[in-house]
Amino acid sequence: MKKSIIILITIVLFVLPKIVFSQNNPFIPADFKVPDTLENEHFRIRMLTVNDVVKDYDAVMSSIEHLQGAFGPNSKWPTKDLTFEQDLIDLGWHQKEFQKRSSFAYTVVSLDESEVVGCLYIYPTQKEDYNATIVMWVRASEVDNGLDSILFDSVKKWISEEWSFKKVAYPGRDISWEQWKLMK
Repeated sequence: MKKSIIILITIVLFVLPKIVFSQNNPFIPADFKVPDTLENEHFRIRMLTVNDVVKDYDAVMSSIEHLQGAFGPNSKWPTKDLTFEQDLIDLGWHQKEFQKRSSFAYTVVSLDESEVVGCLYIYPTQKEDYNATIVMWVRASEVDNGLDSILFDSVKKWISEEWSFKKVAYPGRDISWEQWKLMK
C-alpha cells in the first residue's frame, strides 16, 4: 500500500507536470524541419545513432576526466566503469528522443567519419527565460587544437540561423552552472 501511494505521489508531483508542460509548450513547432547536418572545414555534425557506438565509446573513454562536469559541476559522467553496452543504450535513448523530437543529440565527427570528435545535445528547458539548453563537448585530444571553441562558435551560429528557438542557454559557457541552477 505504501509503495503504491509513493508511486502515485511521484507521478502527480514529477511526471504529470512534465507531460502537461510538454503538451502546452512544444519543444519545437510541429512543422519545423529539424536540421540534418552542419558541416564546415573542421567537422560534420549529424544525428547521433546506435551505429556510432564504437567511435563514440572510444571518444568518451579516451576523455573521461575531461568530460566529467560537462553536464554540470556535479556530473560524474562518464565513469571508468562505463561499459560498451551502457553506451549503446545511451545512444539508443538519444536516437529515440531525436525521432520523437523531444531532444536532439548530434555526433561531431571528422569529415571522413573515421573518428567521433565530440557531441552536441539540444534539450528543452523549463527555465522561464529560455526555451532550449545546449551542451556540447569535444574529446580531450582535440582541446589543444582549438576545436572546442570552433565547435561552440559554429553551433551558436547554426542555432541562431537554422533553428526556431528564441533564447538558448549554453550553461557552463555563456552562463555559469551556478547561475543556471539558481534561475527559475
